[in-house]
Amino acid sequence: MSVTYRLDHPDQGLIEYTDHKRYLWMSSLFMPLFPLLGIGLYFYWGSQWLLLVPLLFSYLVIPVLDYALGSDTNNPPEDIVPQLEADRYYRLLTWFTVPMHFVVLIVIAWFVGTQDISAWSIIVMAITAGSYSGLGINTAHELGHKKPEFERLLAKIVLAVPAYGHFCIEHNRGHHRDVATPEDPASSRMGESIYRFVWREIPGAFRRGWAVETERLQRLGKSPWSLHNDILQSFAISVVLQGGLILAFGWVMLPFLALHNFWAWFQLTSANYIEHYGLLRQREANGRYERCQPHHSWNANYIFSNIVLFHLERHSDHHANPTRRYQSLRNFDDIPELPNGYYGMYLLAYVPWLWYRVMDPRLLALPHIRGDLNNVNIDPRKRAAIETRYGSVSGATGEVPSG
Repeated sequence: MSVTYRLDHPDQGLIEYTDHKRYLWMSSLFMPLFPLLGIGLYFYWGSQWLLLVPLLFSYLVIPVLDYALGSDTNNPPEDIVPQLEADRYYRLLTWFTVPMHFVVLIVIAWFVGTQDISAWSIIVMAITAGSYSGLGINTAHELGHKKPEFERLLAKIVLAVPAYGHFCIEHNRGHHRDVATPEDPASSRMGESIYRFVWREIPGAFRRGWAVETERLQRLGKSPWSLHNDILQSFAISVVLQGGLILAFGWVMLPFLALHNFWAWFQLTSANYIEHYGLLRQREANGRYERCQPHHSWNANYIFSNIVLFHLERHSDHHANPTRRYQSLRNFDDIPELPNGYYGMYLLAYVPWLWYRVMDPRLLALPHIRGDLNNVNIDPRKRAAIETRYGSVSGATGEVPSG
C-alpha cells in the first residue's frame, strides 16, 4: 500500500510523487526497541552472550546492509513538498518514538537491577542502553527544529532519557550558527581524532548551550536558575527518571546510568565528528562566515541507516534548510559523500589512523577544496604536520596523494 501525492501545476501539468519508503519509516519508530531483543533472547536461551546482539546489529549488521542495499538519491519534487510535509503520518512517527526511549531504558534498568548477571553483562547492557538512548537525541533533533510548540516540548522530554537537556538549545542556536567554522566545538577538524574531539565537543556544547539560554532569559528579564530555563526543565525530568531508577533498583544503577549517559552522549559526538570533518565556511569581506551550504556537511544516502535514523544522514540539506522535515530532505550533486552509513563510519572513526587514511584524501579531493588547505578546517596542533604532508598539493589541479 502506498500514497501518491498529486498536483496539477499550471505550467508543468500533472505532477505525481510516491514515497516508496513511506512505511519503511516505521523502522525509525521501532529501532529504539531493538535492545529488548537481546533481553528476550537471554530469557529464551539463557546465554549472556546473546545480550550482545543489539550492539552487533548496530555496528556490524547495519554497515553491511548499507553496503548491500546501496543508496537512494531520489528527491521529492519541490512542488509536492508542501503536501508531503502536511501529511500527519510522518510527524506521528516521531511523536510515538518518544515514549519508546523511556520504555527501553526502564526495562533495561529493571533487567540489570533484578537479574543475576555478570559485571561484563552490566557493562554491555549500559552501552546498549546508551547507544539506543543516543537515538533519542536524534529523535529530539528532528522534533526540536520544528515550529510547533508541542514538538519542541517532546524534544525536551525525550532529551531527559540520556540527560542531555541542553542539546536543542545548543544545536539550534549554536551549532547551526557556527557549523563548519573553527568557532564550533561540534565541528571536527582535519587531523583531530574522535578521542580528542570528544573532550572539546561535550563540554563545549554544554557551555554554549547554557550561554545562549542564559542570554535568552536575560533578554526576558528572567533568571537562568528558574523554571523558565528550557535546559533545567529537561534536566528536572532526568532527575526524576534516573533518580527513580536508583530508588527502584539499587546502587548498581549508579555505574549503569553513568555509563549509559556517557555512551549516549558519545553517540552524538560520533555523529558530529563524521558530519563536518574538515569542512570550512569561508569568511566574507564583512567578517562574517558565508551562509551554510550543502557542501559544508558530509552526506550519506544509504537506504537502511537512513530509514532507521529519520533521514539524519541527508545532513547536507538539513543544515542548509534546518526546518525541513525528514521525509522531504534532498540529495544534491557534487557534495561531500561518506563511503558508508553512520554506523560504519563510527567504526572507522574509532580507529584514527584508518579514518585519516580514508577520509583525508576524500576531503582534499572535494570540488570546492581541490587540495587547497586554505579551504579546510584544520586542527591547529596538526597544521604543521598536515602542511608538511600535503603542502605540495596544487589547488589548481586538485591532485591529492592517496593514503
